[in-house]
Amino acid sequence: MPNKPLNILLADDDEDDRFFFKEAIDKVKVKTNLTLVNDGVELMRYLYNPENIKPHVVFLDLNMPRKGGIECLEEIRANKDYKDLMIAIYSTSASDSDIEETFVKGANVYIRKPNDFKVLRKVLSDVLSINWQYHTSGLNIEHFVLSI
Repeated sequence: MPNKPLNILLADDDEDDRFFFKEAIDKVKVKTNLTLVNDGVELMRYLYNPENIKPHVVFLDLNMPRKGGIECLEEIRANKDYKDLMIAIYSTSASDSDIEETFVKGANVYIRKPNDFKVLRKVLSDVLSINWQYHTSGLNIEHFVLSI
């Protein structure tokens, strides 16, 4: 798949965070198509619309209005069409309970939002380069949180 772009979907209610993410993803060496949504309701509407391109990876903020990240994660994992969708939790929270809950509910990786542009670019590059099949085959909570 090296010549085909990865379809990335970011669900985040913070406009500055979406802008920061877009700027960073434009600088990674992996070709991407980025779709941005403002909250969980828009995310689920996007995923359920058969006319939309199915993403390869969803970056999911936890704390959003209308429908939060945990609710979206549960709904996505309950849908057989999306059971293999790679979900990266992308949150400011470093709470052990948030990390554990998202791990148990089926997220693939947990990323604490960095404040530094270079760090964000490196994190995104790392996530987009992960061999997901290998990464998720023996996933345990110690490897769930992406170290920055």
